[in-house]
Amino acid sequence: MSSLVQSVDWLAIAPPTLAAVVGLVVLVADLFIGEEKKAVLGWVSVAGLAASALMLLPLLDGDRATFCLTGDTHTCSYTADRFTLVIQFLVLGGALLAALLSVTALKDANKELPEGEFWFLLLSSAAGAALLPASRDLATLIVALEVASLPAFALVGIKRGDKKSSEAALKFFLSSVTATAVSLMGVSFVYATTGTLYLTQIADKIQHVDGQFHTLAQAGVVLTLVGFAFKTAAVPFHFWVPDTYVGAPLPVAAYLSVVGKAVGFSGLILVTVVALPSYADVWGPALAALAALTMTVGNVGALRQQATRAYSAVRLLAWSSVGQAGYLLVPIASAAYSKDAGKAVGSTVAYALMYAVVNLGAFAVAALVARTSPLNRISDYRGLYAKSPLSALMLGFFLLCLAGLPPGIIGLFAKVTVFSAAVDAGLGWLAVVMAVNVVIALFYYLQWTTLLFRAPEGEPEKHRVPAPLTAAIALTAVLSIALSGAPQLVLRFSATGLF
Repeated sequence: MSSLVQSVDWLAIAPPTLAAVVGLVVLVADLFIGEEKKAVLGWVSVAGLAASALMLLPLLDGDRATFCLTGDTHTCSYTADRFTLVIQFLVLGGALLAALLSVTALKDANKELPEGEFWFLLLSSAAGAALLPASRDLATLIVALEVASLPAFALVGIKRGDKKSSEAALKFFLSSVTATAVSLMGVSFVYATTGTLYLTQIADKIQHVDGQFHTLAQAGVVLTLVGFAFKTAAVPFHFWVPDTYVGAPLPVAAYLSVVGKAVGFSGLILVTVVALPSYADVWGPALAALAALTMTVGNVGALRQQATRAYSAVRLLAWSSVGQAGYLLVPIASAAYSKDAGKAVGSTVAYALMYAVVNLGAFAVAALVARTSPLNRISDYRGLYAKSPLSALMLGFFLLCLAGLPPGIIGLFAKVTVFSAAVDAGLGWLAVVMAVNVVIALFYYLQWTTLLFRAPEGEPEKHRVPAPLTAAIALTAVLSIALSGAPQLVLRFSATGLF
């Protein structure tokens, strides 16, 4: 009789586990540290996230798996393969940069934000986000999704006595809970028809479902997709994004724009391409339509932002992130029609890496400007070059990367990669829609970029940049410039290993 006791591969699960442990340490330490020393908690959290990211290095030598079925070492709940490691790097790196922004934000908030709770919630969410790409059964996938999402609700509404923050948290909470309920119903339907929760077993068994259960299986596939569409902010499930980004503390908005997206898209890839490849005729057209709708609505929403409206800079970044979600959906939809699904999914991962670096950089400069202009209007960026030349140059570069224009070569490279994935899969109409949207996006990105170099109104004030903000802007700048010099590294790094 085989033993039911399993050995746990602690090295494989180290990155999310370490983030969770540091979160608990920070929460307990908060009880014993005086108000004047609370800043230490922030640096402990930054160090914890950096250590979690470094724990990915020993895992590069080959695929590892743990929590496997007894007697079947190929069916596991947790797998640290190439796809997992790339997404974990993106998640933990994004959380680390958001933490650097948060150190300054918490100091400027002057005790309005509870530090111990803030860091515990950020680390807990990052741990859940790092667990999700490694999940290879639906139960672990949903649990990881909720561990990533639940602390994020609290982070959005953490500003004490701020109605805008509370409203944003409520919208985010209600939409996310609805998404989870829909996902769980879809998962239950899939489980009812296949009798298993493991993704690889579902892929095999769902092809042989009895005729009477075929409709139930299809309903399960559709409901699961709708749930993940909420998480990725795909239109028409995007309505929570602009208000949530505006109401949340700026580092939290930056975190959601990158890590929240990575969570949604990695879950979507695992459910569609790994668990349900035989239902490509259902999810392929659905995701292609969602991609076209999402990029169009997102870019038109960003185009309509008025430069003098309060928080228009953050709103533009929010609508821009919806548009970028549309681009990210294109290769996943293409995987349904492509002979090489792994290559198509690799295009999404490559685009997500580019987007993460430059979007976090843009949010870092927005956080800098918000220190002197709390309303963060686009018009507040006029003449930024006269006040802070390096910050203006970097923001201009990040916006050009998002637009896909030289010298932002990495942005152009990522868009061409996604475009070619659509063309190779025979989705010419989607490639045309994407080309039109790229042109629409050029207008508002360039409009903001030119504003940075105009003559300022009045005497320019020099911006003093705190060290953590400097580190965040410098890190994103160095990465985006290096990748623009060698963009092929992104595609090589993001080869998924799922196939």
